[in-house]
Amino acid sequence: MTSLSERISQSAFDGSRLRVVLLLDLHDGAQQRFLEAYEHLRNQVASVPGHITDQLCQSIENPSQWLITSEWESAPPFLAWVNSEEHVKMVQPLHACVRDTRSLRFSVLRETSNVSALAPEPLKGRLQAAPRVGDGVVRHALTFTVKPGSEEKVAEILAGYTSPEARVDDTTRLRRTSLFMHGNRVVRAVEVQGDLVAALRHVSRQPEIRAVEEAINPYLEQDRDLGDPDSARVFFTRAALPAVHHVAAYGAPPEGVRRHALLYPAKEGCGMPLARMLARQDELAADDASCPVAGSTVFQRDDIVVRLVDLKIPLDADPLLSLGVRGPRKAAVLRRLLDIDVAGGLSTDREVASFLARSDMTLITDRRAPDA
Repeated sequence: MTSLSERISQSAFDGSRLRVVLLLDLHDGAQQRFLEAYEHLRNQVASVPGHITDQLCQSIENPSQWLITSEWESAPPFLAWVNSEEHVKMVQPLHACVRDTRSLRFSVLRETSNVSALAPEPLKGRLQAAPRVGDGVVRHALTFTVKPGSEEKVAEILAGYTSPEARVDDTTRLRRTSLFMHGNRVVRAVEVQGDLVAALRHVSRQPEIRAVEEAINPYLEQDRDLGDPDSARVFFTRAALPAVHHVAAYGAPPEGVRRHALLYPAKEGCGMPLARMLARQDELAADDASCPVAGSTVFQRDDIVVRLVDLKIPLDADPLLSLGVRGPRKAAVLRRLLDIDVAGGLSTDREVASFLARSDMTLITDRRAPDA
């Protein structure tokens, strides 16, 4: 068995309360307009399921710096809201006032209150039970679709880019970029040591990356203008595919490990339950020292679920294990969460192997920094 202290782990599914911190730098003179826009929106935010409270703060040292903190019952309801089309439209009036933003998200591990003001005993599981061990790496993905018939051309463009300089600054560097396609869907997963936002901005400014992004623009199903900050922001907001769970053995992966990406066709409304089920299965696999899964990351947004898995064995050597399922009973659970019209049956070994082959995304490029 692998102990919790011997593996790195992150998860949105531990049931603990979530604290979200949004740092904002406003345009000069936009403070009153921003406050009015916030006042208009805050009642809408308060009605979102899972929301507990929020505070709007202004710096006493620099009036252009603002802070919004919010508390949520757990991470899943926040993620469902922040990644929704409703949220994109709701916050649109604020962006005209904002020069720069940064969002930070934390599970609540411990809290201290005035004894006289203590609320009733909190529900079990409301606080994160134990600290998780990290490796200093932030994992994130983007996904978008291209026009049918353009897949081969897009794959050629994406495979041929020149890697940007890995070093961003003294504390941030790009470690790995893995790019996959499944039909006309593109998934780009990145691993960053340090500040994800700084790394993404660094990459977006590189001429070779700008050239690739401009080259695929005509083939995108969702139009975008990278020269227009609002258009670019909306595109990348909609394309965000957050990592909701990651687990791996602590230290460098063993030799011979191969990375795969699997796209799971979730039944409508079942994206998050499916991601949670895969996360739980990967936690169990990590407890088994003999398991050939070296690490896995589950990405989820709405009903888009992608699982990045690093395997010590060929993908088809153990189809159920590769799919993140331990035993036939869990295969039945997986089947209930999938769009069977797309996935097909999962009742026989042949059907499981066929589904695995259809879920396996095509690797376009997988690039590591020299010392990653």
